[in-house]
Amino acid sequence: MKKTVLIASLALLMGLFFSCSSTGPITATSNELGSKVGTSTAGSLLGLIPIGGGDYSIQSAAKEGGITKISTVDLKKFNYLGIWAGCTTIVTGE
Repeated sequence: MKKTVLIASLALLMGLFFSCSSTGPITATSNELGSKVGTSTAGSLLGLIPIGGGDYSIQSAAKEGGITKISTVDLKKFNYLGIWAGCTTIVTGE
């Protein structure tokens, strides 16, 4: 029993090191930086099975935030334990 608990604990600890996310710029326009922010996310289970029917397009992020004049677009990629992965598009503007 102790061996099982030790292996499970080590697996969980290793999984924490493999979870990550990074955010980077995609584009910017000459429009003034606005106060509105819109996001759209799409993810998958094990990199194969789409979850939630998400759409991480710039258009859907702008629509979600009520943005008609886009200022910046960023992309956040995430991966949790190699099980759940996806992308979020972040749009700012007015």
